[in-house]
Amino acid sequence: MTTISMRHPYQGVLQILQFNRRLYVTAAMGILAALPLALLLPHVLCIMLSLATAPVIFWLAASLLVSHYVYDRYPLYNLNWIAREIAGTPTCWINVHCGFDETSALLESTFPGTHGQIVDIYDPRFMTEPSIERARKLSRCAVPTIRAHHDALPFANNSFDAAFCIFAAHELRSHSHRVALFGEIARTLSPGGTFILVEHARDWRNFLAFGPGFLHFFSPRAWHTAAVESGFTIQRQFFRTPFVRAYILRRAQ
Repeated sequence: MTTISMRHPYQGVLQILQFNRRLYVTAAMGILAALPLALLLPHVLCIMLSLATAPVIFWLAASLLVSHYVYDRYPLYNLNWIAREIAGTPTCWINVHCGFDETSALLESTFPGTHGQIVDIYDPRFMTEPSIERARKLSRCAVPTIRAHHDALPFANNSFDAAFCIFAAHELRSHSHRVALFGEIARTLSPGGTFILVEHARDWRNFLAFGPGFLHFFSPRAWHTAAVESGFTIQRQFFRTPFVRAYILRRAQ
């Protein structure tokens, strides 16, 4: 089985720049303003200014390099590994996103002949960061999508064999909201169904890569707690790149 991703060589890193352009422009302007100022300051103040700007320069460069590696150089969007994590081919599956959807078409090609439901749970009341709104405006996915609330998916109990949430659940900033979403996914899954969650982690690797931006992510413990509280058992987790983790969850029988 082959999953084909028609992505441009720098698509991922350019998207990061677009989604967070205000942050990068502000930081770049601050650095450019600091350079001539440093020449006018006394030696001690010049050193202090250099020490203050060095982490900003490092994280600007590191975040773009890591984003290019994760989204452009690594075969992140080859989803054949997902098929290996599910016991048999799912007849029906659900993919949950927040309006920026790069995976539904890939899942359809990974599971040809199956029935997939694509759900957009974006809610501006809870997802307030400007980057997600810009990402939605740039999304050009042609896969038909159902709009739904994270705590009220419009499907009957036991409707799906598998569920996916890839780089989306962290947009729900409240633990209770994430538990509500996971509970709805568990409800709509058949007993023993598989839920695959893919996220960056709030860990030292992502801190080195993204600096304070790593706080936008959540720790593996936070994901484990949300999964258990919503009725899943954690089968295993593993790295998809050193910066991204996949969590394989099963609904209790």
